Amino acid sequence: MKLLAIADRNPNIDIIKTVQEQSIDMIVTLGDLERHDLLQLAQITHIPKLGVYGNHCSGNYMEELGIINMHRKIFIHQGFRFGGLQGCVRYKENPQAIMSTQAETWQMMQGYPPVDIFLTHCPPRGINDEEEIAHQGFDALRDYVEKIHPKMLLHGHTYPTEETVIKEFAGTEIVYVHRSKIVEIAS
Repeated sequence: MKLLAIADRNPNIDIIKTVQEQSIDMIVTLGDLERHDLLQLAQITHIPKLGVYGNHCSGNYMEELGIINMHRKIFIHQGFRFGGLQGCVRYKENPQAIMSTQAETWQMMQGYPPVDIFLTHCPPRGINDEEEIAHQGFDALRDYVEKIHPKMLLHGHTYPTEETVIKEFAGTEIVYVHRSKIVEIAS
């Protein structure tokens, strides 16, 4: 299965043309995106579109664009179970921002079922994150990966370099996305 993943900035691609030319099977959005950068998604109706909101998202564009909000949900496609978690670690008081404390995230992840592909804006703690709280990863998500070992986890939010990016952890392939990336999932 081939995914087009989009995160954190305008993807700077013609999404419709990319889907057609690259035979994309699914589109995933990982947050901190502007509605106007994603308008082409409304025209793509023949493949699933899944997403999570980031801390800088309005929290209201997915339905209009036909994207399934995966926050704490499960979606099964081509035999793969997809799941997701929105937002980032709360680093400021702003009721409109999509953020949660580490403790709130532990509660959200309690009993979350196993998935094959995990979509998240914020990475697990210690994986492509920083200790500075605005770009710190979720402790509960790290615990989930260590216990469940999903096949793949896709995230945005942070800015690892080519030299520091972590691409595997506890048997899970870690895929960092900035702007857009085509990702293949082997059966």
